[in-house]
Amino acid sequence: MNKSILNVFMIAGLAIATVGCKNDNKEASTEDAKEVAAANAEAIEFTVDTTASTIEWAGAKPTGTHTGTIKVTNGTFKANDSIIESGTFVIDMNSIEVTDLEGDEKTNLEKHLKGTVEGKEGDFFNVNKFPEAKFEVTGVTEKEGKTMLQGNLTLKEETKNVEFPVSISMNGDMIELTSETFTIDRTKWNVNYGSKSVFDGLGDKFINDEIELTINLKAKKA
Repeated sequence: MNKSILNVFMIAGLAIATVGCKNDNKEASTEDAKEVAAANAEAIEFTVDTTASTIEWAGAKPTGTHTGTIKVTNGTFKANDSIIESGTFVIDMNSIEVTDLEGDEKTNLEKHLKGTVEGKEGDFFNVNKFPEAKFEVTGVTEKEGKTMLQGNLTLKEETKNVEFPVSISMNGDMIELTSETFTIDRTKWNVNYGSKSVFDGLGDKFINDEIELTINLKAKKA
């Protein structure tokens, strides 16, 4: 094959690969905390159904990925039609559950994540000191044909504003908010255990900084 033609194919392939990598980037944009949104007086209040709402998570390291769930303690939204104007929901950090393991492996990993192992309280979420996390809506916008939810996420008393794509629908007295799967960088909330960006010399014993999240909240008219 002519060398110049081969070079064209190589450049084209590199461009396609670069575009593909950009499309695969699911990390939520993260900024400093912003002012919490306030709803108009005519907005209707909805109470989150904690039994029907779920947050799924996944964390990865070189040897594999762990998955799990975490529960919402309580929450409310104020909305006009299917447009959310404000809202807050509280996350129960004691409810962290691992779903890809069983028996002692499951129990041990859950204890480590919660920080209930003596001497390892601060490795991850230290639930005895920080039993709850919170998300407060700061805005909803449209970008490139997607609905983007912005809000202040507080973990371990550190608050950052995050933005991620969601779908919002209303059916009778129910409103449902479902996110696309997105990631956050845990080190921005001081969850640093096993992070290559924080510690040197970890080799292949590191844990990815990115935590993958998928949120599904169902709320009923109050």
